[in-house]
Amino acid sequence: MADRPLGAADVAAADPPRGAASFLRGSHTDASITARIADLVLVRPNRPGGLTAFGIAAAAALLFVAATIYLIARGVGIWGIDMPIVWGFAITNYVWWIANAMGGTFISAALLLLRQPWRTSINRLAESLTLFSLSIAGLFPILHLGRPWFFYWLAPYPGPPPVWPQWRSALVWDFFAILAYVVFSILFWYVGLLPDFASLRDRARRRSAQVLYGLLALGWRGDAVHWQRHELVSRLLAGLGVPLVFSVHSMVALDFSEGITRGWHSTIFGPFFVAGALFSGFAVVLAVAVPLRAFFKLHDYITALHLDNLAKGLLAAGLIVDYSYAMEIFTSFYSGDRYEIFTTLNRFTGPYAPVFWSTIACNVLAIQALWFRAVRRNAAALMAVSLCVIVGMWLERFMLIVTSLERTFLPSAWGMFYPTAWDWIHLIGSIGVFMTLLFLFVRLVPVMAISELRTLLRRRTREAA
Repeated sequence: MADRPLGAADVAAADPPRGAASFLRGSHTDASITARIADLVLVRPNRPGGLTAFGIAAAAALLFVAATIYLIARGVGIWGIDMPIVWGFAITNYVWWIANAMGGTFISAALLLLRQPWRTSINRLAESLTLFSLSIAGLFPILHLGRPWFFYWLAPYPGPPPVWPQWRSALVWDFFAILAYVVFSILFWYVGLLPDFASLRDRARRRSAQVLYGLLALGWRGDAVHWQRHELVSRLLAGLGVPLVFSVHSMVALDFSEGITRGWHSTIFGPFFVAGALFSGFAVVLAVAVPLRAFFKLHDYITALHLDNLAKGLLAAGLIVDYSYAMEIFTSFYSGDRYEIFTTLNRFTGPYAPVFWSTIACNVLAIQALWFRAVRRNAAALMAVSLCVIVGMWLERFMLIVTSLERTFLPSAWGMFYPTAWDWIHLIGSIGVFMTLLFLFVRLVPVMAISELRTLLRRRTREAA
C-alpha cells in the first residue's frame, strides 16, 4: 500500500508542543508500527483474563437485552418513575451517555484541525468510544416513551392522516441533533479506518480475514488521489464535528431549560452542559486509554505526554463545570425567587443531599490533584480521578433531574424517587453493552491509526534530516 505523500505543511505541523517530550522517535519504522498495531488484531492470541472480562461484559449486555424485552412487554411502570418524578434513571442515563460521547469527537476533530501530532495515538480510540456511547444513549429516550415502537412519530412523514411533530419542542430538535451526530460519527470513524483496513487486508494470512478487510477497505490502493481525497474529507468532517459537539449538547440543555420547572429554567444550561460533556468525555477516554496502554504494552505510543495533555483537558473542562456550579448557586439566591432558593437549599440539606455532596467531592475536589504534574503523568492516579469524574457526572445528572421534580410548587404533590432493580439493571447493563462493544473493537479493529502514525514518523524523520 502506497504511503501518504508529504508536503511542507505536513512537516510544519509535526513540531511537538514546546516543552513536551516527543514520541515515535528511536527505533520505530513503518514496518514496526504496522506490525505492532496490526498484529493486535491479526495474530494476538486471546488471553484468559481478556476472555473472562469479555464474558462478564457480554453477560451484562445480555441482561440489558432481557430487561429491555421485559420493559417493552410490561411498560415503564417497572421503573421507579411516578408522579411527580416522571424522569428517573432512563433520562439520567441518556444525558450521561451522550455526554460521554462528546469528548471523543472534540479530541479527534478539534486536534485534527489544530494539527496537533499527539492526537494520532488516541484519535481512533476516542472516535470509537463516541460511537459506542451514542449507540447506547439513543436507546433510553426511545425506551422512556412507554410505547417505543412509535418512536418514528418524532420524525415528519407523509401518511393518512399526516402526523407532524411539534417543531417548537426541544425534544423534536433533540431527535434530529442526535441522528445527525450518529451519522457524522459513523462517517468520521469509518473514513479514518479505510487506510488501516487496507493494511490489515495486505497483512492478513487467513483468506477470510483478507476478504473481510478487503471489503471494508473499499478498494483502497493508497494512490496519491486516494490520500488527497481522504485528507480533504477528513478535514471537512472535522470542521463539521466541532460545532456539532456544541450544538448537540446545547440542544440537550434546551430539553431542561425550556421548561418552567424550578432548577431547570436557566440560560446557563447551554454552556454548562457543553462543558460537562467535555468533562465526562475526557474522563472516559482516560479511563479506557490507561488500561489498554498497560494491557497491550503501548507505552511507546500512548506516552506520558498523552496522559499529561488529556489530564490538562480534563482539568480545564472540570474548572468550567465547577464555575457553573458556583454560578448556578449564586444566580438562585441573586434572583430572589423563593422557589429557586428552596431548590438550592434542598439540594444542600434535603433527602438527596448525599448525592449533591458526592457530586461536589467527585467533580470539584478530586480534580484538584491534576494541578500537579506528577499526578497528571501517573497512570494509576489518573485512572482513579477519571473514575471519580465518571461517577460524579452521573450523580450530577441524577441530582439535576430528581431534585427539581421531587419538590414541585405545591407541597401536596411532593414525592420521592426510589429506583427499582430494573433501573439498576438497565444502568449496569448499558455499561456492559459499552464494554462488549469495546472488547469487540479492540479485537477486530486497530486501536490506533496506523497510517497516521506512519505519516507522523516520516514527518519527524524528514524533520530530523
